[in-house]
Amino acid sequence: MSNLFSIEELVNATGGYAENIGADGISSISIDSRTLEPGGLYVAIKGGRFDGHGFVHKAVVNGAAVALVSKEKARELAGLPLIIVPDALAGLVDIARAARARSKAKIVAITGSAGKTTTKCMVAQILERGGKTHASIKSYNNHWGVPLMLANMPKSADYGVFEIGMNHGGEITPLVELVRPDVALITSIGPAHVGNFDGIEGIAEAKAEILQGLEPGGVAIVNADHDFEKLFRHDAKRRGGIKYMTFGFAKSADVGIFGYADTENGSRGQARFGGDSVNLNLSVKGRHMVSNAVGALCIADVFGVDFALAVEGLANFTSSEGRGQVFNYVSGTKTLVLMDESYNANPASMQAVLQVFSGMSTEAGTKVLVLGDMLELGEQSAQLHRELVDHIVKSSAREVFLVGEQMGCLKGVLADFMKVKWVATSDKIADEITLGLDYGDIVMVKGSLGVDLARIVAAIRKKFDIPETV
Repeated sequence: MSNLFSIEELVNATGGYAENIGADGISSISIDSRTLEPGGLYVAIKGGRFDGHGFVHKAVVNGAAVALVSKEKARELAGLPLIIVPDALAGLVDIARAARARSKAKIVAITGSAGKTTTKCMVAQILERGGKTHASIKSYNNHWGVPLMLANMPKSADYGVFEIGMNHGGEITPLVELVRPDVALITSIGPAHVGNFDGIEGIAEAKAEILQGLEPGGVAIVNADHDFEKLFRHDAKRRGGIKYMTFGFAKSADVGIFGYADTENGSRGQARFGGDSVNLNLSVKGRHMVSNAVGALCIADVFGVDFALAVEGLANFTSSEGRGQVFNYVSGTKTLVLMDESYNANPASMQAVLQVFSGMSTEAGTKVLVLGDMLELGEQSAQLHRELVDHIVKSSAREVFLVGEQMGCLKGVLADFMKVKWVATSDKIADEITLGLDYGDIVMVKGSLGVDLARIVAAIRKKFDIPETV
């Protein structure tokens, strides 16, 4: 088993001291005792709901070679294989810093109001064709997720791809200073988490923090299809010593996107890199998906990855669970189509997928929307939800199920255009939605994670057998 770190390296990185450790090194790092790999390091961080120190015994039983624990908890864990530090999360950050310091990999950091995870996956799929690539999993993009992913980066990696998120200003700065990217990509700016800011400009300013962590000579890649591109350009100039490029449908973009169209099973478009045009054919639908793909191609261009290999990687890209994954359920000549967008929602991403849904048609069944609240929008929440009305109407849905307090304000307005039902929580409606669906229907489910629309997706999938995933 190859070692990620030796025990000596961990002790040196954290400034801790070791007790009762028989192993020479570790193979991986985890904060979850349930998914820990044998021979791994378990980090006992303290969260809002659980204290990881309560699971150290379980982690050791599950095969942990050692646990990184806070000094105040060490006495009650005596006898177990431990590295003891003042604070376990700070120790994890120290290990992440050591992983970055020893690495010769080219590093990418990605942020934005929407599209971070999708773009990260696209970039990783491209770079894997150019060398050994390490990338963040899921949406591990916060104060513990970023150091955990960085700490797990093998010394031999050629590329590292990291997603960086935030809910408040100042949160990106320490994370990007830890990652120290060679390339920073900003996907989009919109009113996600706007309840924690004075306005959307505050969100843009917070996202611009990623530019300050770029390595000297690094490259900032910015989506030009929003109102704050000049803000990023100004911040990049103020940062100094970095290159700046834009992409998008905007005429001003350095890498322009044109020729967009939906296809039967996805979408297509072209990107112009100087005098060269690159054709894209994706198995996912939407202008936003083509935009994400072109952002990923910009990274391939910066790193010198062959465009033919990059396009091949994008052609094989499929959405992850809850982020645009499409399921086809076939019976005879009819197909029920399920679009799973249940992982996250904000005004920009909601409008984008409603546009995709409007382009889908069925002659054999009904178009059904299941929409949940968009959370963390603060005082602007009611207004931002009301602004969805025109997009919902233009989607040509015949039925809409609204879930959550904020979505309730749309019921009366939408009732003039389609069949509407509202409930406060997803558990009140999952069975009704599932029983009402039939082959030939198209259903899209989208809302913030906290609304738990995933239970509705699970109920639909359970009813309609094993799907063909696109």
